[in-house]
Amino acid sequence: MLGLEKANAIVREALAHARGIGAPPMTVAVLDARGCIVAMNMEDGSGIMRGDIARAKAWGALGMGSGSRSFVAKANNHPAFFTAMTAIATHGIVPVPGGVLVRNADGATIGAVGVSGADPDRDEACCVAGILKGGFIAVTGEN
Repeated sequence: MLGLEKANAIVREALAHARGIGAPPMTVAVLDARGCIVAMNMEDGSGIMRGDIARAKAWGALGMGSGSRSFVAKANNHPAFFTAMTAIATHGIVPVPGGVLVRNADGATIGAVGVSGADPDRDEACCVAGILKGGFIAVTGEN
């Protein structure tokens, strides 16, 4: 289970990583396996849409069962499918890196993290750092 304490730790570690790599103000959303927000933090100066984008990255990862990095090729190869998925997804799907599944030691998906604020690769790196330092397994779409 991905409870509040662990979700907050993921947020803290993701933001610490962002500060360490000199990223602009970031937003981190941590969702449980049901897609409910457990923790979200927007740094001062983070753009007003960053919360929606971070949540959509995480939501899409949960809904598609893979990190959002894998969506890039899927969106390019099947644009009609991705357009339909985006239209029906309650909280959106963003086909760029920055949405990462969280799995426990048994390999069960227990949630997802979405980050927005920098370029997609740095957003994803912040997700992964937060998840790994939280003691979980990160699934980006490449692994």
